[in-house]
Amino acid sequence: MKRILFSLLLGIAFVVATTGAEAKTYLVAVGISDYPGSANDLRHPTDDVHLVVNTYKGLSADMSFVQLFDNKATINNILNAVQSVFSKAGADDIVVLYISGHGYEGGFVAYDGFLAWDRLRKAVGKCRSKRKMIFADTCFSGTFRSRKNVNNSTSTRPKSDVMLFLSSRSNETSAESGSLKQGVFSAFLCSGLRGRADANRDKVVSAKELYNYVHSGVVRKTAGRQHPVMWGNFSSNMPVIKLK
Repeated sequence: MKRILFSLLLGIAFVVATTGAEAKTYLVAVGISDYPGSANDLRHPTDDVHLVVNTYKGLSADMSFVQLFDNKATINNILNAVQSVFSKAGADDIVVLYISGHGYEGGFVAYDGFLAWDRLRKAVGKCRSKRKMIFADTCFSGTFRSRKNVNNSTSTRPKSDVMLFLSSRSNETSAESGSLKQGVFSAFLCSGLRGRADANRDKVVSAKELYNYVHSGVVRKTAGRQHPVMWGNFSSNMPVIKLK
């Protein structure tokens, strides 16, 4: 009888341990303030990366991350970091690619050249996580949602299971703020992730809550010159982060 009871208690303990495990966060954060030469330098992308990493450190009990700054943020280094870090994620883990720097109509300006949005989306999409997110604080980042056809016309890109949260529409620049000492989008993004976006106070920031908070804040701060956009095939109630 004691042996049966011990086995039963051991089984219950195993169930509690496995079901109670928190999701691990996998983050690749890229920021380029110092581009080759001096004409294209920006003020705050490296500050943005530090803010994003520290935000997730404060919210995630278990976290694995890579930071790439300035001349380390080459095309190959970015893609290799995405593959090596995100390939370790399980289905219930959180995967985040964060990028801050110059954008062009079609992608991100890495330190050594142009990196198309499609390559980034496909690279992130290969991992097993059901919560895959890309946050992009770049000019013209809204072009992430569209593609050029053979006849040079633009059409909407089919939605993928990667949540794209983009700092601006396809025809807009993304502002940096001297008073905030951050990109405006990044400042509101991290404020929202830390709990300001949790409108219903349930200790979970959903995709919809995050969008509503960041969009309204950025539009207000930039006097209507910048409008963040969210895109992808995911539930609006998808938990982006659980608060402690």
